[in-house]
Amino acid sequence: MATLEPNARIPASREVRPRRFRTVLFTLLPALLGFGVIIYLGTRLTAANAGHSSIAAPPPPKVTVAPVEQQVLVERRELLGRVDSVETVEIRPRVSGHIQEVRLQAGEIVRKDDVLFVIDPRWYRAQFDLATANVERAKARAENAAREARRSGDLLKSRTISTEEAETRDSALAEARAELLAAEANLATARLDLEYTEVRAPITGRVSRAYVTAGNRVSGDPTSTTLLTTIVSAGEAYVYADVDEATFLAFTRLSKEGGIATENGRVPVEMQLTDENDFPHRGYVESSDNRLDSNSGSLVLRMVFPNPQGLLIPGLFARVHLPVSAPKATLLISERAIGTDQSQKFVLTVDDKNTAAYRKVTLGPLIEGKRIVRSGLEAGERIIVNGLQRTKPGMTVSPEAAPSASSVAMQ
Repeated sequence: MATLEPNARIPASREVRPRRFRTVLFTLLPALLGFGVIIYLGTRLTAANAGHSSIAAPPPPKVTVAPVEQQVLVERRELLGRVDSVETVEIRPRVSGHIQEVRLQAGEIVRKDDVLFVIDPRWYRAQFDLATANVERAKARAENAAREARRSGDLLKSRTISTEEAETRDSALAEARAELLAAEANLATARLDLEYTEVRAPITGRVSRAYVTAGNRVSGDPTSTTLLTTIVSAGEAYVYADVDEATFLAFTRLSKEGGIATENGRVPVEMQLTDENDFPHRGYVESSDNRLDSNSGSLVLRMVFPNPQGLLIPGLFARVHLPVSAPKATLLISERAIGTDQSQKFVLTVDDKNTAAYRKVTLGPLIEGKRIVRSGLEAGERIIVNGLQRTKPGMTVSPEAAPSASSVAMQ
């Protein structure tokens, strides 16, 4: 048997084989590890899928539904208008002079013929006294001329005076009478000027503040009169509103056909101020303008409203409901039930199987907080009023009835 010497070398062929084995082993090791990971993950995914298949589907979304209401209503158009007084007067003096006294309180109700301002009357009283004296002088002259004219007839018969002198006496009488008329006219003018020193209220109403105080000179010249104050009537109030052409034509046709309900021959309207709800004021249409404004395409409508509490102050904004239809059965839905699909309005209905369905609708104006439905729905159908965003057509839902108005009021 052969033995190796201590310094003997191993053959090259035997030395290369272990190296090649290690190289192959290191090369295949990552691939073997990756294959094992894939098998492990596949096993885990299979187990996970098996576990998920056993989990129940999510419950249907809860939504609130309400029936489509049907009421007999009068369709109205909402107009934006302004309140104005039936009568408005600017108080200006008719004579010039200095303000001696101011007798009004800003914002108070004044009666017709109440004295509001007093202009210094001394000059006008002196003019009145002078005109009175001129009248008395003219009367005396007229009486003297009348006596001479009466005697001229007898004197002419006795040939004491000539015909020319008799005619002169008649002419003097005519002149004296004319002078008397002129003096009486001047007296009437002086009397008016003296009366006009007391500036009185021409109507009963609410007065503004005094624009001119005592001691200031005011002008009564018709070309440059001084504004002293203003008065607006305190009874009924006007509301002016612009009506578009289509609304006016519909209103006019229905009025002529008798399709609009009237009260005492007048078309009733409702109105509310900015801080009010439910249109508490009741009035009627009084008149309309005689032509349509070609620039705005609208026509001015004037309505009358009682104003017992004085709330309708000129200049206030007002919303008015104008009837444009006869009483008829009308479908109403909540604004919350309406969705928008681009430019199309829709609602989601719920059938007996609690399945949501897409329904295209045509809407009308807003009445009593709800929207009129022209087409697309029928009375009594259930529609989703809460939960519209989380519901899609064809989806099964869990509906809950919306509380009624009566139950909400009782709470």
